[in-house]
Amino acid sequence: MRYPDGGGLTAKQRAQRERVRFEAAEMFAAGAGPEQVARRLRVSRKSAYAWHAAWRADGADALCSKGPSGCPSRMKPSWRAWLEQALEEGPAAYGWVEDQRWTLERVVTLVARRFHVRFSKPQMSRILHQMGWSVQVPVHRAAERDEQAVATWIKETLAAGGKTVRDQDAWLVFEDESGQSLRPPKARTWSRRGRSPRVEVSGKGSGRISLAALVCARPGRRTRLIHRMLVHHAGRRGEKKGFRERDFAALLDAARQQLGGKIVLVWDNSTQHKDAQMRQLLAHREKWLTVFRLPAYTPELNPAEGVWANLKNSLGNLAAYTTDGLAVLARTRLKKMQYRPGLLDGFIAETGLVLQPP
Repeated sequence: MRYPDGGGLTAKQRAQRERVRFEAAEMFAAGAGPEQVARRLRVSRKSAYAWHAAWRADGADALCSKGPSGCPSRMKPSWRAWLEQALEEGPAAYGWVEDQRWTLERVVTLVARRFHVRFSKPQMSRILHQMGWSVQVPVHRAAERDEQAVATWIKETLAAGGKTVRDQDAWLVFEDESGQSLRPPKARTWSRRGRSPRVEVSGKGSGRISLAALVCARPGRRTRLIHRMLVHHAGRRGEKKGFRERDFAALLDAARQQLGGKIVLVWDNSTQHKDAQMRQLLAHREKWLTVFRLPAYTPELNPAEGVWANLKNSLGNLAAYTTDGLAVLARTRLKKMQYRPGLLDGFIAETGLVLQPP
């Protein structure tokens, strides 16, 4: 097939295909037939016979790549560089302020406005893929987030925490909380085309569980996961509605007992983490506990968020369940994570933080 925008195989793919043809030429010279070449190199017999005919007529030189097929692309390299920068700036910079989506129609219009050349949507799709772009679900980020403060925290505060970890031979611990009701997260499943799958869930949604977790890392040691759970039954009075200051203090005490060393704690700016009662409880533990706070609106810097994402993904499309049954299932899933330190290391790596600088 000939693509009017110079599509087809990329330069890398053409070079790889050329290597396969030269390998076929070597096999032909050794006496192999087209069908043997097709089976050995996993190509079609039609291609093998065509290569054999070309090789017999003009030798191995006939199998050299002749470059991209089709007409040269109208999208010049300088245009691609400009388009790359324009896409990075976002749709709002070019008048589309109602939402923040780059659609093929908008990209086609953007290029037409700038260069007075209109590509079709399939052409623009191929061009964007050649540039390394693809359709993706965006990650939401708070508008109130201060990127300069985040960069400063990573450069200075995180570095200070790493130095404290090395100097005290301590554990670096990230803490976070989450919850789950009887209404499960939605997850993809197979279904007949045109018929949306249906999952029976609880309509009450009053029973829920609250979770707190610590992701604990230390150079030369296995990454650990420590968690606690509170169960809230529907209609029961006197049950805790969430973790309070003394619950966090008890969790830190349990972590120190299990880890057997000093702790450098990193957590967010939740009210229960910084009020007067919490400050008093932390002051009584300052001999073995050092506390750093994450910058505001930065959940992606906390590896514990990966724990919750993994847990809720495993609870997708959960059928109608009792609150106690949900607690047992969540506890089982968290227990499995505790025996997978590589998975926990992946949660840390996903944050992009260098926790063990040289």
